[in-house]
Amino acid sequence: MTVAELVPLVLKSSISVLVFTIGLGTAPRELAYFVRQPGQLIRSVISMNLVMPIIAVLIVVIFPLHRAVQITLVALALSPVPPILPRKLVTAGGGHAYVMALLFSAALLSLITIPVGGMILDAIFPAKIRIPAGPIVPLILATVIVPTLAGIGLRLAAPRVAARIAAPLALAATALIVAAALLIMVKAGPAVLAQIGDGTLVAIAAFVILGLAAGHLLGGPTPGDRSVLALATASRHPGIAMAIAHLVNPTENAVPAAILLYLVTSIVISLPYVMWRKRAHGATPAANASNL
Repeated sequence: MTVAELVPLVLKSSISVLVFTIGLGTAPRELAYFVRQPGQLIRSVISMNLVMPIIAVLIVVIFPLHRAVQITLVALALSPVPPILPRKLVTAGGGHAYVMALLFSAALLSLITIPVGGMILDAIFPAKIRIPAGPIVPLILATVIVPTLAGIGLRLAAPRVAARIAAPLALAATALIVAAALLIMVKAGPAVLAQIGDGTLVAIAAFVILGLAAGHLLGGPTPGDRSVLALATASRHPGIAMAIAHLVNPTENAVPAAILLYLVTSIVISLPYVMWRKRAHGATPAANASNL
Protein backbone atom coordinates (compact mmCIF):
# COMPACT_ATOMS: atom_id res chain seq x y z
CA MET A 1 0.00 0.00 0.00
CA THR A 2 1.39 3.39 -1.01
CA VAL A 3 1.41 6.51 1.15
CA ALA A 4 -1.18 8.07 -1.15
CA GLU A 5 -3.51 5.13 -0.43
CA LEU A 6 -2.65 4.92 3.28
CA VAL A 7 -3.31 8.57 4.20
CA PRO A 8 -7.03 8.63 3.22
CA LEU A 9 -7.54 5.31 5.03
CA VAL A 10 -5.89 6.64 8.20
CA LEU A 11 -7.86 9.87 7.96
CA LYS A 12 -11.19 8.09 7.54
CA SER A 13 -10.46 5.65 10.38
CA SER A 14 -9.30 8.42 12.71
CA ILE A 15 -12.43 10.45 12.05
CA SER A 16 -14.58 7.41 12.84
CA VAL A 17 -12.72 6.89 16.13
CA LEU A 18 -13.07 10.57 17.03
CA VAL A 19 -16.81 10.46 16.35
CA PHE A 20 -16.99 7.32 18.50
CA THR A 21 -15.45 9.27 21.40
CA ILE A 22 -18.00 12.04 20.86
CA GLY A 23 -20.71 9.40 21.12
CA LEU A 24 -19.17 8.24 24.41
CA GLY A 25 -20.04 11.66 25.83
CA THR A 26 -23.54 11.84 24.37
CA ALA A 27 -26.78 10.86 26.06
CA PRO A 28 -29.49 9.28 23.84
CA ARG A 29 -31.95 12.04 24.75
CA GLU A 30 -29.62 14.60 23.19
CA LEU A 31 -30.12 13.08 19.74
CA ALA A 32 -33.86 13.67 20.20
CA TYR A 33 -33.33 17.41 20.75
CA PHE A 34 -35.13 18.37 17.53
CA VAL A 35 -38.24 16.45 18.62
CA ARG A 36 -38.56 19.06 21.36
CA GLN A 37 -37.38 21.91 19.12
CA PRO A 38 -38.88 21.36 15.63
CA GLY A 39 -38.52 25.03 14.73
CA GLN A 40 -34.79 24.84 15.23
CA LEU A 41 -34.63 21.80 12.96
CA ILE A 42 -36.45 23.68 10.20
CA ARG A 43 -34.14 26.67 10.50
CA SER A 44 -31.09 24.41 10.49
CA VAL A 45 -32.23 22.56 7.35
CA ILE A 46 -32.97 25.82 5.54
CA SER A 47 -29.59 27.28 6.43
CA MET A 48 -27.44 24.23 5.69
CA ASN A 49 -29.34 22.43 2.93
CA LEU A 50 -31.04 25.26 1.04
CA VAL A 51 -29.18 28.52 1.54
CA MET A 52 -25.65 27.10 1.19
CA PRO A 53 -26.26 25.30 -2.12
CA ILE A 54 -27.81 28.51 -3.46
CA ILE A 55 -24.76 30.47 -2.30
CA ALA A 56 -22.45 27.92 -3.95
CA VAL A 57 -24.33 28.12 -7.25
CA LEU A 58 -24.27 31.93 -7.23
CA ILE A 59 -20.52 31.98 -6.54
CA VAL A 60 -19.89 29.45 -9.32
CA VAL A 61 -21.94 31.58 -11.72
CA ILE A 62 -20.40 34.92 -10.72
CA PHE A 63 -16.72 34.01 -10.41
CA PRO A 64 -14.64 32.67 -13.35
CA LEU A 65 -13.31 29.77 -11.29
CA HIS A 66 -11.23 26.72 -12.16
CA ARG A 67 -13.37 23.62 -12.67
CA ALA A 68 -11.90 22.01 -9.54
CA VAL A 69 -12.96 24.97 -7.39
CA GLN A 70 -16.47 24.92 -8.85
CA ILE A 71 -16.81 21.22 -8.05
CA THR A 72 -15.37 21.77 -4.56
CA LEU A 73 -17.82 24.52 -3.61
CA VAL A 74 -20.81 22.52 -4.82
CA ALA A 75 -19.58 19.37 -3.05
CA LEU A 76 -18.99 21.27 0.19
CA ALA A 77 -22.45 22.85 0.06
CA LEU A 78 -24.02 19.39 -0.22
CA SER A 79 -21.91 17.82 2.55
CA PRO A 80 -23.02 17.49 6.20
CA VAL A 81 -21.35 18.91 9.31
CA PRO A 82 -17.78 17.67 9.85
CA PRO A 83 -17.54 15.32 12.86
CA ILE A 84 -14.54 17.20 14.28
CA LEU A 85 -16.64 20.37 14.70
CA PRO A 86 -18.62 19.69 17.93
CA ARG A 87 -15.86 20.86 20.31
CA LYS A 88 -15.61 24.20 18.51
CA LEU A 89 -19.42 24.56 18.54
CA VAL A 90 -19.61 24.01 22.29
CA THR A 91 -16.70 26.40 22.78
CA ALA A 92 -18.63 29.04 20.83
CA GLY A 93 -21.50 28.77 23.29
CA GLY A 94 -23.69 26.02 21.86
CA GLY A 95 -25.55 23.56 24.02
CA HIS A 96 -24.25 20.00 23.73
CA ALA A 97 -27.71 18.60 22.95
CA TYR A 98 -28.21 20.92 19.97
CA VAL A 99 -24.67 20.31 18.73
CA MET A 100 -24.99 16.51 18.77
CA ALA A 101 -28.53 16.52 17.37
CA LEU A 102 -27.36 18.77 14.55
CA LEU A 103 -24.35 16.58 13.76
CA PHE A 104 -26.39 13.38 13.72
CA SER A 105 -29.45 14.79 11.95
CA ALA A 106 -27.34 16.47 9.27
CA ALA A 107 -25.65 13.14 8.53
CA LEU A 108 -29.01 11.34 8.29
CA LEU A 109 -30.53 14.03 6.10
CA SER A 110 -27.51 14.05 3.81
CA LEU A 111 -28.43 10.51 2.73
CA ILE A 112 -31.36 12.22 0.99
CA THR A 113 -30.20 15.77 0.38
CA ILE A 114 -26.95 14.84 -1.43
CA PRO A 115 -28.54 12.85 -4.27
CA VAL A 116 -31.59 15.16 -4.45
CA GLY A 117 -29.34 18.23 -4.44
CA GLY A 118 -27.26 16.61 -7.17
CA MET A 119 -30.37 16.07 -9.30
CA ILE A 120 -31.41 19.71 -8.89
CA LEU A 121 -27.94 21.00 -9.70
CA ASP A 122 -27.75 18.69 -12.69
CA ALA A 123 -30.89 20.38 -14.00
CA ILE A 124 -29.22 23.78 -13.55
CA PHE A 125 -25.85 22.65 -14.96
CA PRO A 126 -26.76 19.84 -17.39
CA ALA A 127 -24.33 16.93 -17.58
CA LYS A 128 -22.02 18.49 -14.98
CA ILE A 129 -23.39 17.39 -11.58
CA ARG A 130 -24.40 13.74 -11.28
CA ILE A 131 -24.15 12.19 -7.81
CA PRO A 132 -25.20 8.56 -7.31
CA ALA A 133 -26.27 7.93 -3.73
CA GLY A 134 -24.75 4.43 -3.49
CA PRO A 135 -21.07 5.34 -2.85
CA ILE A 136 -21.96 8.17 -0.44
CA VAL A 137 -24.14 6.16 1.94
CA PRO A 138 -21.38 3.82 3.27
CA LEU A 139 -19.07 6.79 3.90
CA ILE A 140 -21.68 8.67 5.95
CA LEU A 141 -22.59 5.52 7.86
CA ALA A 142 -18.94 4.67 8.58
CA THR A 143 -17.74 8.12 9.60
CA VAL A 144 -20.73 9.57 11.48
CA ILE A 145 -23.82 7.49 12.12
CA VAL A 146 -22.42 4.10 13.18
CA PRO A 147 -19.57 5.50 15.37
CA THR A 148 -21.98 7.86 17.14
CA LEU A 149 -24.45 5.11 17.91
CA ALA A 150 -21.65 2.75 18.97
CA GLY A 151 -20.28 5.35 21.38
CA ILE A 152 -23.70 6.00 22.88
CA GLY A 153 -24.29 2.25 23.16
CA LEU A 154 -21.03 1.70 25.06
CA ARG A 155 -21.81 4.63 27.34
CA LEU A 156 -25.14 2.99 28.24
CA ALA A 157 -23.68 -0.49 28.64
CA ALA A 158 -20.45 0.39 30.44
CA PRO A 159 -20.37 4.04 31.55
CA ARG A 160 -17.15 3.65 33.55
CA VAL A 161 -15.32 2.12 30.61
CA ALA A 162 -16.65 4.84 28.32
CA ALA A 163 -15.46 7.58 30.65
CA ARG A 164 -12.02 5.96 30.99
CA ILE A 165 -11.28 5.46 27.28
CA ALA A 166 -12.87 8.60 25.81
CA ALA A 167 -9.99 11.03 26.38
CA PRO A 168 -7.09 8.72 25.30
CA LEU A 169 -8.95 7.64 22.16
CA ALA A 170 -9.83 11.23 21.27
CA LEU A 171 -6.22 12.30 21.75
CA ALA A 172 -4.89 9.48 19.58
CA ALA A 173 -7.46 10.05 16.84
CA THR A 174 -6.79 13.79 16.81
CA ALA A 175 -3.03 13.21 16.54
CA LEU A 176 -3.54 10.89 13.56
CA ILE A 177 -5.88 13.37 11.88
CA VAL A 178 -3.33 16.16 12.30
CA ALA A 179 -0.53 13.94 10.96
CA ALA A 180 -2.59 12.91 7.94
CA ALA A 181 -3.60 16.51 7.30
CA LEU A 182 0.04 17.62 7.41
CA LEU A 183 1.00 14.94 4.88
CA ILE A 184 -1.81 16.07 2.60
CA MET A 185 -0.74 19.68 3.04
CA VAL A 186 2.87 18.90 2.12
CA LYS A 187 1.79 17.02 -0.97
CA ALA A 188 -0.92 19.47 -2.06
CA GLY A 189 0.88 22.64 -0.95
CA PRO A 190 2.14 23.69 -4.40
CA ALA A 191 -1.28 23.07 -5.93
CA VAL A 192 -2.94 25.13 -3.18
CA LEU A 193 -0.59 28.04 -3.80
CA ALA A 194 -1.30 27.77 -7.51
CA GLN A 195 -5.01 28.22 -6.83
CA ILE A 196 -4.58 31.46 -4.86
CA GLY A 197 -5.51 33.98 -7.49
CA ASP A 198 -8.03 34.47 -10.28
CA GLY A 199 -10.74 35.03 -7.67
CA THR A 200 -10.40 31.58 -6.07
CA LEU A 201 -9.47 32.75 -2.58
CA VAL A 202 -12.10 35.50 -2.70
CA ALA A 203 -14.76 33.01 -3.81
CA ILE A 204 -13.91 30.55 -1.03
CA ALA A 205 -13.80 33.35 1.56
CA ALA A 206 -17.21 34.55 0.35
CA PHE A 207 -18.56 31.00 0.69
CA VAL A 208 -17.42 30.83 4.32
CA ILE A 209 -18.48 34.37 5.28
CA LEU A 210 -21.93 34.04 3.72
CA GLY A 211 -22.35 30.67 5.42
CA LEU A 212 -21.54 32.20 8.81
CA ALA A 213 -23.96 35.06 8.14
CA ALA A 214 -26.78 32.76 6.99
CA GLY A 215 -26.46 30.45 9.99
CA HIS A 216 -26.22 33.37 12.40
CA LEU A 217 -29.35 35.01 11.01
CA LEU A 218 -31.35 31.77 10.95
CA GLY A 219 -30.07 30.43 14.26
CA GLY A 220 -33.07 31.51 16.31
CA PRO A 221 -33.41 33.66 19.43
CA THR A 222 -30.79 31.91 21.57
CA PRO A 223 -27.27 33.36 21.14
CA GLY A 224 -25.59 29.97 21.52
CA ASP A 225 -27.83 28.40 18.87
CA ARG A 226 -26.99 31.18 16.43
CA SER A 227 -23.29 30.51 16.96
CA VAL A 228 -23.73 26.77 16.41
CA LEU A 229 -25.75 27.10 13.21
CA ALA A 230 -23.40 29.75 11.81
CA LEU A 231 -20.35 27.54 12.23
CA ALA A 232 -22.17 24.39 11.09
CA THR A 233 -23.44 26.14 7.96
CA ALA A 234 -20.00 27.43 6.98
CA SER A 235 -18.07 24.26 7.94
CA ARG A 236 -18.60 21.11 5.89
CA HIS A 237 -17.30 17.53 5.94
CA PRO A 238 -14.13 17.52 3.76
CA GLY A 239 -14.07 13.74 3.35
CA ILE A 240 -17.62 13.55 2.03
CA ALA A 241 -17.03 16.64 -0.12
CA MET A 242 -14.01 14.95 -1.66
CA ALA A 243 -16.05 11.80 -2.31
CA ILE A 244 -18.80 13.84 -3.98
CA ALA A 245 -16.24 15.70 -6.08
CA HIS A 246 -14.70 12.41 -7.18
CA LEU A 247 -18.12 11.14 -8.28
CA VAL A 248 -18.80 14.35 -10.20
CA ASN A 249 -15.45 14.31 -11.98
CA PRO A 250 -13.08 11.40 -11.24
CA THR A 251 -10.30 12.88 -13.37
CA GLU A 252 -10.08 16.27 -11.61
CA ASN A 253 -6.87 16.01 -9.56
CA ALA A 254 -6.90 19.57 -8.21
CA VAL A 255 -9.94 19.04 -5.95
CA PRO A 256 -7.91 17.97 -2.83
CA ALA A 257 -5.92 21.20 -3.07
CA ALA A 258 -9.13 23.23 -3.37
CA ILE A 259 -10.64 21.49 -0.33
CA LEU A 260 -7.44 22.07 1.64
CA LEU A 261 -7.54 25.75 0.72
CA TYR A 262 -11.17 25.85 1.89
CA LEU A 263 -10.23 24.23 5.23
CA VAL A 264 -7.46 26.74 5.90
CA THR A 265 -9.65 29.68 4.86
CA SER A 266 -12.54 28.43 6.98
CA ILE A 267 -10.36 28.12 10.08
CA VAL A 268 -8.88 31.60 9.63
CA ILE A 269 -12.25 33.27 9.04
CA SER A 270 -14.17 31.32 11.69
CA LEU A 271 -11.71 32.01 14.51
CA PRO A 272 -12.63 35.72 14.93
CA TYR A 273 -16.31 34.75 14.83
CA VAL A 274 -15.84 32.17 17.61
CA MET A 275 -13.96 34.70 19.73
CA TRP A 276 -16.66 37.31 19.15
CA ARG A 277 -19.45 34.90 20.10
CA LYS A 278 -17.65 33.84 23.28
CA ARG A 279 -17.36 37.49 24.31
CA ALA A 280 -20.94 38.25 23.26
CA HIS A 281 -22.59 35.87 25.70
CA GLY A 282 -19.76 34.91 28.02
CA ALA A 283 -19.98 31.25 27.04
CA THR A 284 -17.47 28.66 28.19
CA PRO A 285 -17.45 24.91 27.65
CA ALA A 286 -17.91 24.34 31.37
CA ALA A 287 -20.88 26.68 31.50
CA ASN A 288 -22.58 24.86 28.68
CA ALA A 289 -21.86 21.46 30.17
CA SER A 290 -23.48 22.53 33.43
CA ASN A 291 -26.69 23.31 31.56
CA LEU A 292 -27.14 19.76 30.29
